[in-house]
Amino acid sequence: MAKEKLTKEQEQLARFAKALGHPIRIAILQMLAKQTCCYHGDMSEILPVAKSTLSQHLKELKEAGLIQGTITLPSVKYCIHKENWALAKQLFDGLLVEAGMSEECQ
Repeated sequence: MAKEKLTKEQEQLARFAKALGHPIRIAILQMLAKQTCCYHGDMSEILPVAKSTLSQHLKELKEAGLIQGTITLPSVKYCIHKENWALAKQLFDGLLVEAGMSEECQ
């Protein structure tokens, strides 16, 4: 019996999950989700993290496709990437529905 290959959806879901795997990243996403438009400014003034650490978290979220940002010095603008956010929701919803429908192990 041949091993199954991972699907693109499984790989994408894992990438999203990895990006969501830190409380500062969750705080960043929650902050951006509350904005009526893209966020301009220094998030390190709001979030309990150093600028260099914040940059790494923003990079991880951007590489996963959950946020998008543009740099027009001296400011940087970040927004939720709406299309990828919808995809993440769809993939997580599918996983959670599947897990909820599975029979309980004894």
